[in-house]
Amino acid sequence: MNLNISIIGVVKNQFNYAEHSQADSIMRSVSTIEVKEEFADGLYKIENYRELNILWYFDRSEGYELRTTTRSGDYRGVFACCSPRRPSAIGLSHVTLIKREGNILTVTGLDALNNTPVLDIKPSLSLDLPSA
Repeated sequence: MNLNISIIGVVKNQFNYAEHSQADSIMRSVSTIEVKEEFADGLYKIENYRELNILWYFDRSEGYELRTTTRSGDYRGVFACCSPRRPSAIGLSHVTLIKREGNILTVTGLDALNNTPVLDIKPSLSLDLPSA
C-alpha cells in the first residue's frame, strides 16, 4: 500500500501547548489555517461553505493506548473518544469558516495547536436523510 499524504498548510493560533482542560478554550478561540501557496488554488469557492472539516496531524503526540480516560473522567476505547494519542495520529475538527483572505482561512472550532500540520480541508455537506 502506498500512502500519499501531503502537508497542505499549518495552523496558527496562540496555543503552543495544551492540557486536556484547555481543549474547549482552544475550540472557542479563533485560529487561522495558512494553506501553502502551491495548494491555494484548491481554496477556490471555499467561502461558499460555512462549515468545514479539517484533517490535521497530531505532530506532538507520542504513542497511544487502545483504552484511555477521557477529559470527563470516563474510560473508553480510543476510537470512542477524542484522545490525541491515536494509532494513526490524525485529528479531525469540524470548524466554522469566518473568512478567507487569499490562502488564509480564519476559523473557530479548531482544536489543533499552533504550527500543527494540516493534511486536508473538506466542506461539511449536510445530507437530507429520510426520517425513520
